[in-house]
Amino acid sequence: MKKILITGGAGFIGLHLANTLYKNGHEIHLLDNFSRAAKDPDLETFLALDNVRMIQYDLMDKSFIEKLDKDYDVIYHFAAILGVPHVLGRPYDVLTKNVELLENVLEYAHKQKNLQRFVFTSTSEVYAGTLQHFQLPIPTPENTPLALTNLELPRTSYMLSKIYGEAMCQHSKLPFTIVRPHNVYGPRMGMSHVIPILLERAHKMTENIPLDVYSPTHKRTFCYISDAVDLLQRIIDTNDCNGKTLNLGSTDTEITMETLGEVIVKVTSKGNGINFMPITEGSVERRCPDMSEAIQMTGYQSIISLEDGVTKTYEWYKNNVFSGHGMTAN
Repeated sequence: MKKILITGGAGFIGLHLANTLYKNGHEIHLLDNFSRAAKDPDLETFLALDNVRMIQYDLMDKSFIEKLDKDYDVIYHFAAILGVPHVLGRPYDVLTKNVELLENVLEYAHKQKNLQRFVFTSTSEVYAGTLQHFQLPIPTPENTPLALTNLELPRTSYMLSKIYGEAMCQHSKLPFTIVRPHNVYGPRMGMSHVIPILLERAHKMTENIPLDVYSPTHKRTFCYISDAVDLLQRIIDTNDCNGKTLNLGSTDTEITMETLGEVIVKVTSKGNGINFMPITEGSVERRCPDMSEAIQMTGYQSIISLEDGVTKTYEWYKNNVFSGHGMTAN
């Protein structure tokens, strides 16, 4: 059994990961300031379990370093300022505070008596500059040279904070693994992401008309949350992952947003076909991870098909959000 701390643990990936780690016998502590995450029934159910602890604290207040336990075996660091509204409206905060959050948590990690792994969550957006300015291989391997988008663009702030964060981990002298998530989706992910947005749009349709899909020619791979959690768990059980940077995503081939829209229409049984809408400003044309490194190191393989994952997601949103009941984490 490992004693595990998950910062941002009340959020989307954090709570799904916590549930799986708990079922596999680990003691789980969640740390969150609830600036984004919701105190909803899913969280309350988890917190009622034995060997689970909720720590409500702001990681910008460094006093936590001396107040919290010093015997964690694993720390997953998900806490960050993210989301399009924050990135566009508060780019300076995104850039500086994400770095400060990580600096504080790394300092805390150094206080642990026997830390086995520090897992830092980066982003697939680190590849955006290379895609814009150079030839980006698709699928994209982790050793692809990274370039920046224009520094004056607000969206660059988030990507740059994560690139800087990766460098901090590399030089931290801690046992670390860096993961770069690619379009992870599922229940409780909030409403600022393409799959719940399209699900809600389709769910509200009362006429047999086409579903509006923006950037329909852009391509993505989508990774259902249980697959993402499977890899996140595997990396702490595999010594080969120590000191490595790994893509986190689906092993399926990429699809167009048009295809995603067609799956949404099928799953919801709403609408008729797809209405091609304009390209969303700032949307990258393609995003597809090369998962061969993760597969080789951990034996990981995504198993949930897009249709099955979207179906599971729709059922949760119908019952918890679209019905007007419940809250979600963003």
